[in-house]
Amino acid sequence: MLEPGRVSLAGGVPGMSGAEGSPEAGITIGELGEFGLIDAITARMPAAPGAIVGIGDDAAVLRVADPRIVATTDLLVQGRHFRTDWSGPADIGAKAAAQNLADVAAMGAVPEALLVGLAAPSGLLVAWATELASGLAGEAARAGAYVVGGDVSEASVIMLAVTALGTMAGREPVTRSGARPGDVVAVAGRLGLSAAGLALLQAGLTEPADALAAHRRPQPPYPAGPQAAAAGATSMIDVSDGLLADLGHIAAASGVLIDVETARLEPAGPLLAAAAVLGLPPLDWMMSGGEDHALAATFPSDAAVPPHWVVIGHVHEGHGVRVDGTNYRGQFGWQHFS
Repeated sequence: MLEPGRVSLAGGVPGMSGAEGSPEAGITIGELGEFGLIDAITARMPAAPGAIVGIGDDAAVLRVADPRIVATTDLLVQGRHFRTDWSGPADIGAKAAAQNLADVAAMGAVPEALLVGLAAPSGLLVAWATELASGLAGEAARAGAYVVGGDVSEASVIMLAVTALGTMAGREPVTRSGARPGDVVAVAGRLGLSAAGLALLQAGLTEPADALAAHRRPQPPYPAGPQAAAAGATSMIDVSDGLLADLGHIAAASGVLIDVETARLEPAGPLLAAAAVLGLPPLDWMMSGGEDHALAATFPSDAAVPPHWVVIGHVHEGHGVRVDGTNYRGQFGWQHFS
């Protein structure tokens, strides 16, 4: 999601983003029609080996090893959640998949499948829609999942509704409500780099490229979710709205106080480079910037924190989130309708 005060509108219907050599070049989805569009999108989606019934029927039927299904969904609207002048269609598709698949991993689950609804103006180029499909399929594959169905419709702007499904693989789900005083707080994945990329785009800058790429295509650490569950994580969450904001959800659900220690937050090189260009403090992005889709979790103090997880704080009796033992005066993160 864009940060508070950072809502922006993309102008017009996007072009084909470098697809001039494809068979669909210059053809709109209105000209191709609903079923032609479905066929074009389906051609970009690998068949799911675990699907008894895949794309093309009234509904998909999946074969899963665990009867407990994890389900999550997100709605993305052009101009509110993405801009077509800042991100190509494959980037938008990959990001839409990532933010849902990260929620599955945050439950300690293994991603299995995506269902995707696409609404778009009839003047949208078919090539744009098929590149979007490629981005969705590619990110799903990175998580070990597949697109197994969806729907298309006409709308005045591009909208994506993505539902992700996962399975617990024999483990119990890790919720937001299990943190206890004495636990340690840890994170896996990048923090702040997507927010830095957004700030660069808003400033009209094209470097550092790593920060821009992080905003366009977040890289959630999908395996870290099941690893944390296996290691005894007491709570977990996808960092989508900002580290402090999302730790606040754990604190509220668990009835505890979480204290983040800034000395443990080490800005990565690309984050420092973006901060130098913009003259802004990198820790602000790490604490309040969303859309990196890192994972944050709490572990018992005597548990072995898994590799790739970094301890950044502790859980205490009380309520809310503090930074270095004091109330944080900066921005906590993104919040809809505020």
